[in-house]
Amino acid sequence: MSRRQCHETYLLVQCDKLGCIERYVFLEKCMMLRTVTATRYVTPLREGGSLPAIVEADDDGLYVLKFRGSGHGPKALIAELVAGEVARALGLPVPEIVFMELDPVLGRTEPDFEIQELVKASAGLNLALDFLPGALAFDALDAIGLEPMFASSILWFDAYVTNVDRTPRNTNMLWWHRRLMLIDHGSTLYFHHVNSNYIERSRIAFSPIKNHVLLPVATALPEADRHLKAKLPTAVLQDIVNLIPDSWLDGDSSFLDPVAHRVAYLDYLLDRLAHSDIFVEEALRAREQLV
Repeated sequence: MSRRQCHETYLLVQCDKLGCIERYVFLEKCMMLRTVTATRYVTPLREGGSLPAIVEADDDGLYVLKFRGSGHGPKALIAELVAGEVARALGLPVPEIVFMELDPVLGRTEPDFEIQELVKASAGLNLALDFLPGALAFDALDAIGLEPMFASSILWFDAYVTNVDRTPRNTNMLWWHRRLMLIDHGSTLYFHHVNSNYIERSRIAFSPIKNHVLLPVATALPEADRHLKAKLPTAVLQDIVNLIPDSWLDGDSSFLDPVAHRVAYLDYLLDRLAHSDIFVEEALRAREQLV
């Protein structure tokens, strides 16, 4: 089963020092994500603060379920969804992302009261990622073996989506079938936790990049910048933002409706992309200090 999120037009407002320009952009195509239904709670993954879990779905697959009722709520799911699909558009390896329907009765047989409450609070539409059985954690010492352009692309992506969780202590990368996989992007796009003026924070330099696990081997940042920007045209970012379900955006009085809320995300992503030189220069400065 797939979930289709489309609107015919977006009103974009792009601003610079000379003023603002309004324009309508037609959405030409839609991105599709599968929707599955959780059928069995398997086990919690207690290493994460949001208490994700391995669950089985009605397609007989195993998934890592991220609960909308935990931590920062739907915004963490939005970050996981948007950042994950941006990474996929850039050609970076990420597990399949699916929407997952959760019935609160699934938690009734769980002896842990915290899990029962979490499942109950997360009834409805959640987000899940394909479970990677047998995957091994990426160690900081593995970085030396990565190709510089690949390492630079990962670092560029993390700076773009403001990912604070790719450090030597917590790499959030896995080796699976000898392939590197990027995981856990719920802490990205942290601007949406501050206030509703998303565009105000679109040009931050992102100083936490100095702690990135791949910074020592990311020696091709200018080349990665030129290459990756071309992979994120407006239509691709529109499609990604359009995947955000209405139910994750409802209730935010800062925006007129979910459509306006999605436009704010899109404006942020477009403006940050247009000024990628700001976060690339910050990363280059961090590399100079490292060396």
